[in-house]
Amino acid sequence: MDSASIQFLFDSGHAADVVLVALVIEALWLMRQGWSLRRVAQSLGAAACVVLAARAALVGSDWYWVALPLLASFPLHLLDLKDRFEREKG
Repeated sequence: MDSASIQFLFDSGHAADVVLVALVIEALWLMRQGWSLRRVAQSLGAAACVVLAARAALVGSDWYWVALPLLASFPLHLLDLKDRFEREKG
């Protein structure tokens, strides 16, 4: 892959799309391992929101298209932390 191809990936936002595809593959794999959809969404939801915000920034979207997914990532992150602490306690 040459530098022009990599530049295109970032200019078009497709670099973020590649990461989103990887997150979907990870979600499917986790569900095959017995994770519930709720647990997968809590675990990967915050990451997906941050990647969506990065994509919006890469393609030059208005500020609110960057801010909204970042805002949505915070409660998902808190839910994931709560779930992890509860699982750790037993």
